[in-house]
Amino acid sequence: LDQGTTSSRAVLFDESGEKVYVSQYEFRQIFPKAGWVEHDPKDILQTQLRAAKDCAEYLTAIGENPESIAAIGITNQRETVIMWDKATGEPVCNAIVWQCRRTAEVCKRLEEQGLGKFFRSKTGLLIDPYFSATKIKWIFDNVEGVLRRAKKGEILFGTVDTWLIWNLTGGKVHATDYTNASRTMLFNIHTLEWDKEILGLLGIPSEILPEVRPSSGDFGVTAAELLGAQIPVCGCAGDQQAALFGQCCFQKGDVKNTYGTGGFLLMNTGDEPVDSKNGLLTTIAWGIDGRVSYALEGSVFVSGAVVKWLRDELCIISTAEETSELATSVDDNGGVYFVPAFVGLGTPYWDSEARGVICGLTRGSGRAYIVRAALEAIAYQTADVIKAMEEDTSSLNLIKVDGGASQNDFLMQFQADILDRSIIRPNNIESTATGAAFLAGLHCGIWKSREELNRVSQKFREFIPSMEENERTQLTDGWKRAVQRSRS
Repeated sequence: LDQGTTSSRAVLFDESGEKVYVSQYEFRQIFPKAGWVEHDPKDILQTQLRAAKDCAEYLTAIGENPESIAAIGITNQRETVIMWDKATGEPVCNAIVWQCRRTAEVCKRLEEQGLGKFFRSKTGLLIDPYFSATKIKWIFDNVEGVLRRAKKGEILFGTVDTWLIWNLTGGKVHATDYTNASRTMLFNIHTLEWDKEILGLLGIPSEILPEVRPSSGDFGVTAAELLGAQIPVCGCAGDQQAALFGQCCFQKGDVKNTYGTGGFLLMNTGDEPVDSKNGLLTTIAWGIDGRVSYALEGSVFVSGAVVKWLRDELCIISTAEETSELATSVDDNGGVYFVPAFVGLGTPYWDSEARGVICGLTRGSGRAYIVRAALEAIAYQTADVIKAMEEDTSSLNLIKVDGGASQNDFLMQFQADILDRSIIRPNNIESTATGAAFLAGLHCGIWKSREELNRVSQKFREFIPSMEENERTQLTDGWKRAVQRSRS
């Protein structure tokens, strides 16, 4: 089950790791105010269940049945906050999405109190509205009665994985995994526990928190009436960590970049967390067999979402597939740069007040130039993160890519050119769902080892850089100037 920011997907995999069937449903995006982003938790649940039921029905149609599903793995949009009534399962309000910037002032006050190092040392994260902690505080401060009821043990909190697990198991399991816990800004990534000092500082009662379990492990079984069988839930990981696992980045220095709604680059740093000096986050890659692996992460808030914006808001394209042809219909960017800072800038800037700009426009700047600038912006933002990562560690290996926008050949070639590094794209770009399946399959015995998973994922295409150094420098300098124009 791959529960994303704009859609819920279910993917059936066979024992060779091949996709057998996919079902996907988009759901409503809610924007109550500028910079605020919400989802209806029931929309998330219903679309995810609908996609899962499609998989079960597909099996029935080909003469199998839902009982032949060995296990379910869950991967999800991270940091998004859902709180609900423990007795009824009713959400107390809409989910506050990871993109939402409503807690920027709270984060600013925490920074002004000199707490940045305090949070960083415990959680590996910067103080930012991106993470779950201040979203939870906002609900307590703004939704009447929730804090009082939480202290009485009547309210549960979860990131999206926890919400799905709780509903799939009929309310029997209130749990998350190490990766999702590490993105809340409440979890100590060194002691592997919810941090009591942080909870006290923010006024968050521990009664609402889920149990933290290994990413490949036992999360209960589904209620039989949901999918026609009691299916074990055996894997759980936040989407970016799942993609890292799905790309088989098992060695220290292995890197993957996911081009989804946002863009997320993770490097496996092994058994020890690495403290970044360049605005990268230190996070948990996964927890398996009693051991935790760590990662460095760079976050781009708007990546593939810029293409959706071109389609739905600017209305200059009808489909994402058009963008590659439009981009190559002009010889260069015509001096046009697009910084899609719709909800601020992430790594390495961490500027929540930055806003989107298109600059360098002339009378001849038609839609092809704007579309090309949008695609190039995805690559520039990734390059900013890669540079920060290279400065933090010298062990960066090949870069593997996945996510919807990685299907765009123009974007992938430009990414290789602007980085002056080869880009590896697997034939199966479903790395996030694949990672969830791998985690579940390892626990239930479908696959015996990570070495076996490596053999499953060997087909790929390589994009090799071909741009001259002076052109690369000129383009990168133009991007830097555009970013300065977008900042607060």
